[in-house]
Amino acid sequence: MSELSDHTTLHSDVLIIGSGAAGLAMALRLPSHLSVLVISKGELVGGSTPWAQGGIAAALGGDTDIEQHVEDTIKAGAGLPEREVVERVVQAGPEQIEWLESLDMPFTHDRNDPERLHLTREGGHSQRRVAHAADHTGRSLMETLVDAVRARQNVTVLEHHNAVDLITARRLGETRDACLGAYVLDIDNDRVITVRARHTALATGGAAKAYLFTTNPDGATGDGIAMGWRAGCRVSNMEFIQFHPTCLYEPRAKSFLISEAVRGEGGVLLRPDGSRFMPDHHPDAELAPRDIVARAIDAEIKRLGIDCVYLDISFKGRDFIETHFPMIHARCLEFGYDMTREPLPVVPAAHYTCGGVMVDEHGQTDIDNLYAIGETAHTGLHGANRLASNSLLECLVFAQAAAERIASDPESGQRAHPPIPAWDESQVTDPDEAVVVTHNWDELRRSMWSYVGIVRTTKRLYRARDRINLLRREIHDYYAHFRVSNNLIELRNLVEVADLIVRSALTRHESRGLHYSKDFPQTNPRAEHFNTVLIPPPARPYPSVRDGHRGTPLQG
Repeated sequence: MSELSDHTTLHSDVLIIGSGAAGLAMALRLPSHLSVLVISKGELVGGSTPWAQGGIAAALGGDTDIEQHVEDTIKAGAGLPEREVVERVVQAGPEQIEWLESLDMPFTHDRNDPERLHLTREGGHSQRRVAHAADHTGRSLMETLVDAVRARQNVTVLEHHNAVDLITARRLGETRDACLGAYVLDIDNDRVITVRARHTALATGGAAKAYLFTTNPDGATGDGIAMGWRAGCRVSNMEFIQFHPTCLYEPRAKSFLISEAVRGEGGVLLRPDGSRFMPDHHPDAELAPRDIVARAIDAEIKRLGIDCVYLDISFKGRDFIETHFPMIHARCLEFGYDMTREPLPVVPAAHYTCGGVMVDEHGQTDIDNLYAIGETAHTGLHGANRLASNSLLECLVFAQAAAERIASDPESGQRAHPPIPAWDESQVTDPDEAVVVTHNWDELRRSMWSYVGIVRTTKRLYRARDRINLLRREIHDYYAHFRVSNNLIELRNLVEVADLIVRSALTRHESRGLHYSKDFPQTNPRAEHFNTVLIPPPARPYPSVRDGHRGTPLQG
């Protein structure tokens, strides 16, 4: 992995915005003769991937297992997943596991047969098929990918850099659109640099930070989705925000999730009086799909007026728990909870963005030379609800597909384009009321939690829309007058994706998967193949400083 010192304008064959599983896997899959630049908002090992406890869903049991995995995915997605996409992703599962093993990924093996991987079961799966590294698969996956990336001489990683916006040919006045790179904030040095690239990939993760309570790290602010939308990409199915049913109810834990695998291994959900309630809500009880479990917990909390419910697996014994869930057990002990002896207090929290920037089977967006992979993308795999542990599989499959598409067309991205205007800050000032950003951030997330949560109504959605519109105007005005900062970039992106979520939810007049509306409580059979597609307004040309326009080229 090469490094860069001083820079204001960079050139690269491939720019990857985001350094999670999708971004790093794509960097590794690209040919070594291509120069690859990976932008990481924080440390290279940051992002959402290390937080993934469960594993990677992979049908390792042959054709029958593949068929069942496909059906489980479509069932969990409430009929909305695209079968062709599901089949392609599921069939690629064994190959992805083999590739990770070739990188020395430390998967957990079966005690009774050390040659075989130990597979666990999670909610929505009809059988055990989740390959894992104990209960810290995401962390182990990231460590594996980071080690491999550091060994690649053609890959450069810029940590503490956050993309501000994409640079497109249409906004430079050309008729045919294409992505030419991005403007990127160097956070440590407080300056914006220009990155020109033949190909660009959005791999920034999801947008769960739009909600007050989330299992995601602070950086999950929908950056790639917002940038893709502003650049002119269609966005789909943003109403489907998955709430993880079991987040530890402990303020000091900063939204620590308790893996789906705990329920997969026999854990049960209890009311404060010790009685189970999931059998009252679904025949699969604790192994029902996540949306059903989350709504059931939400209903019990509201019905009983309680703060949380409880997840109990203590009856499995200390040896079993310490073997299967060492990281979760250790983390809970830090906050005074011993899961080997007592139930854990849990609540639902925003977890995964099932929709995103629309892409084809190669991860290609509506704009030439622009790709979206991982949680940023809408691939057609998840439908109305993500099946547990399908997300890391999707990251790996589409990272490979995008890399192969770029490698197969070496001439693409080489067409001549006009010069890219430099980022201009000559007529903006330093913010004098940074508290505005903090207040707007808090108001936005509280509005989303209150009005666009697990259970929705049309009235609440319109209420959220009104508040978001006010915040958008404030934030746009702030962005137009002051120098950009990391917090301002994230807030600008969050309000964009919040608006997309609300607009999508208002469009779907039914309840399906993760979108549950009291005004439309039934599923509409005629909408089984209906995706909510939002079309962005035409992108405006970059304003010219010579024309007297204030601010950066992107503040039109």
